[in-house]
Amino acid sequence: MVSLNSVNSLQTAVAFAERKVQQDRDQVAQDEDRLDASRSLLQLDSQSLTKAQQDSSRAQATAAPRLSSPRLDNAIEQRIPSGVLPKPPTLNSLGQTIGQLINVEA
Repeated sequence: MVSLNSVNSLQTAVAFAERKVQQDRDQVAQDEDRLDASRSLLQLDSQSLTKAQQDSSRAQATAAPRLSSPRLDNAIEQRIPSGVLPKPPTLNSLGQTIGQLINVEA
């Protein structure tokens, strides 16, 4: 025989299980909403990163012009302008320099 206590406790258990199921469904719905929001943010961040990388590549390409490698055969053939080279000392200036050294040593 089924007693009134057993029916009441069965009804209580079923009501508790239904509340628990409903709470879990609500939690799943909230988690789905958060997952969708996270995916949207991830997509925006990914697009921002791609754009930043493209901008950086363009900036590097325009900022640093490529230098051609030096050609030594051409550099050897070029003459150095006479104004750039130091002038050889004249006899008088060489003598003055030697004289100053003698005076310092004496």
